[in-house]
Formats: sequence, C-alpha cells, structure tokens
Amino acid sequence: MKLIVAVVQDKDSNRLSQALVRENVRATKLASTGGFLKAGNTTFIIGIEDERVDPVLNLIRENCKSRQQMMAPMSSMGGNADSYIPYPVEVQVGGATVFILPVERFEQF
Repeated sequence: MKLIVAVVQDKDSNRLSQALVRENVRATKLASTGGFLKAGNTTFIIGIEDERVDPVLNLIRENCKSRQQMMAPMSSMGGNADSYIPYPVEVQVGGATVFILPVERFEQF
C-alpha cells in the first residue's frame, strides 16, 4: 500500500476530484497555500494499493496541467522601496507535485 500526497493548484482541483470519484479512488482534500506565489492549492491525500498507483498518477497527470501566468515579484524588505520597480514576470504554475510514500500499516474505523 502507498500514500500519495498530491499538491494541486486550485484551478485543477475540481477536475481531478471528479476524475478520482469516477475511478472510485477515495481521497481526502485539504486546503493549502503555496509559498512562492502565495496562491491557493489543494492537497489530496490518497491511500491506494500498490497496483493502482500508476493509474492514479495518470489521472493526476491528465487533470493537472501546468500553464504560464504573469505575476509581479515581491519587493525586497531590506532594499530601498524607491528603487524597486515591480515588473511582471511570467512563471509556470499548475501541474502537480506528488509524493509517494510506503504505508507500513493501515487501519480504518
């Protein structure tokens, strides 16, 4: 058994959630916030049998696409605010960050 922890951008979370339900994959959803963009994320926690890991990863891959987004960089707190000019930069967002962990024991009550 494995524990899949997938951090997904909020824009992709509903689509992934529906795909997981269609494939009868039970998941717990947690609201989370990314550190870099300070944007909303959803963290899915999925306990799954070893043989179902690859199909679940495919569902995540198919439903969580990365995209380009413009953002204004954060100002430096230590620098001179008068010299700071916030030029928007294009960054890649979305997709999913996935951790797969072995599960030593599983109990359900």
